Amino acid sequence: MSFDRSIKIAPSILSADFANFGQEIQAIEAEGCDWVHVDVMDGHFVPNLTFGPPLVKAIRPHIKTVMDVHLMISPVDQYLEAYAEAGADVITSHLEAGPHVHRTMQATRALGVKAGLALNPATRAEEAEYLLDMVDLICVMTVNPGFGGQKFIHSQIDKVKKLRAMIGDRPIHIEIDGGMTPETAPLMTAAGADVLVAGSAVFKGGSVQDPAPYGENIRAIRAAATAAQ
Repeated sequence: MSFDRSIKIAPSILSADFANFGQEIQAIEAEGCDWVHVDVMDGHFVPNLTFGPPLVKAIRPHIKTVMDVHLMISPVDQYLEAYAEAGADVITSHLEAGPHVHRTMQATRALGVKAGLALNPATRAEEAEYLLDMVDLICVMTVNPGFGGQKFIHSQIDKVKKLRAMIGDRPIHIEIDGGMTPETAPLMTAAGADVLVAGSAVFKGGSVQDPAPYGENIRAIRAAATAAQ
């Protein structure tokens, strides 16, 4: 993965057809997505249960872009190796998931993957300050983690602005996860974000049999976001 701040659209397969993951991934990539976002939930840290390492390994061969794995699990450290071996390019863990997040970031990079740090809506930007030299991505949750289709939390715009200032010229992506649409995406790119996770906003109206709406949705989000960057 080379670093640049161009807008990247990362559809969340949480909103895809679970019975057709391989075809869904091929469809969104063919329609122009940049990354594929995989939301892992444990039913403990967040109130939902999703994808284990075997599923992630099974879909890896279908992903030709970037596999962006978001671990909404606690504890997290003992699972990092399994998701790295499953093929993740980026592994993002939550600052709130354990007491030794610096060690988590070190362990992630030691596995040869990019290290992401996720912040829940109630977590202040300043909490990430002493980790900036350990991370490749900061994921700002603009909904409470656990479910797709939630309403965007506007107070997170200021958090992104603070993070953008703190990051300076470091090669760190700012990713936004939650409530991304053509209306909300430009608010976040104007604040300094460059990776936008979108679930229902990408997958709505389409299917593996009719993937054209996926492309239309991706282009609409990208155009709105790029115009504000």
